[in-house]
Amino acid sequence: MIERAAGKCELCGQTASLEEMVVSAVGFSTEERTVFACNTCVAHFDTPEKVDSSHWDGLQDAAWSAWPAVQAATWKILAKLRDQQPWAASLQDMMFVEEAWLAESSQDAPTVHVDANGNVLQAGDTVTLTQDLNVKGTSFTAKRGTAVRRIRLVEDNAEQIEGKVNDQMIVILTKYVKKSSE
Repeated sequence: MIERAAGKCELCGQTASLEEMVVSAVGFSTEERTVFACNTCVAHFDTPEKVDSSHWDGLQDAAWSAWPAVQAATWKILAKLRDQQPWAASLQDMMFVEEAWLAESSQDAPTVHVDANGNVLQAGDTVTLTQDLNVKGTSFTAKRGTAVRRIRLVEDNAEQIEGKVNDQMIVILTKYVKKSSE
């Protein structure tokens, strides 16, 4: 088990309010891809050059983190700062990050979830089931026409969403739902 710094941003080292940020990578669980970061790091992850360079002093430590997601996030920030900050280029050149993390962290194509009619689904949407679905691990069938409110998108799989039916959170294939106008 890797020890992680409690109460500190894993990227810049500041002790501010933290939130979870998930680094894109295929083949790793959401927990493995999670970085605890301050509001500034989260807000400027894709535009680090817009923040005063002194904010990124903590990247010196983050580059050597034992947590691979922190290394991948650091690599991505350094890649964007590389042309403006000579120290960023030097630090990035010294780093070693597994290819699985780099290949995925450099892809900017988000996963798009679409319903049976090709409509784009967003987190929080309401969908309607287009056919009866046997729900594995339960004793009920989700009936056609059932409204599923406040859906969640499964990040790594564009064919799956999550929603509550009969007060149970279930995974639903997007090909069996249509977006509601509610």
